[in-house]
Amino acid sequence: MTAASNYEDEDLDQFRVTSRREIIALLRNIGERNQLVRMVLNHGADTIVTSILEVDDDHGTMLLDCAPTEFMNQRVLESKKLSFETMLDSIRILFASSEAESCIHEGLPAFIVPLPDYMIRLQRREYYRVPTPVTNPVLCTIPVKTESEPMPVVTTLHNISGGGIAIMDEKKLIDTTFGRIYDNCRIDLPSGPITMTLQVRNMLELSLPNGRSTNRIGCQFINPSNAALGAIQKYITKLERDRNARATGLG
Repeated sequence: MTAASNYEDEDLDQFRVTSRREIIALLRNIGERNQLVRMVLNHGADTIVTSILEVDDDHGTMLLDCAPTEFMNQRVLESKKLSFETMLDSIRILFASSEAESCIHEGLPAFIVPLPDYMIRLQRREYYRVPTPVTNPVLCTIPVKTESEPMPVVTTLHNISGGGIAIMDEKKLIDTTFGRIYDNCRIDLPSGPITMTLQVRNMLELSLPNGRSTNRIGCQFINPSNAALGAIQKYITKLERDRNARATGLG
């Protein structure tokens, strides 16, 4: 897993946010939700927990809460580079900034740092996986190649994420070889169908109560369009909202 202090060494371009407007919106959202932020300094040697107090677009800076001890505050001020890690809507957020300066915010000591040039939103499957309904399942149709023409195999979704899906293949018609790619797969979301290219990443054979078995196949999205990802994110948000409503007795 990528560490906050060395994520820049990895190829994370697909997760990189460079829009100034989006960066400010993300930082303000983190601050308004009082999300705790892990600050890593001295190449991972020291870590403190802070929070974003204010984001100043005009001056290109943000204010951070201080550490609980003067010793750690001094370590922050002496550090030439600061790395940060937090979570927002189950998405891991990474960013970095140059050295901090001390200041006073609402009568209390704080740090002021430049806004990051970019941020990393790690929309990876492990942070997004949400079970899909069993009573009203979402169907996924996969065109399986035959000697004549592709045969549409209809499966049901077991879960969905920002990076892929798990499907249930009860008829076991899908080749589950690792890395196998299926083009033009149709996922029938409640808001409308989307088309995806899927790559097989894993398979697990499960026993059913009736004594039969089924294949649960984990698939990764390959080069999904922004429109398709947007539709998936909206569906995931709806699933999580419905689940929270049931948990609180409001659904």
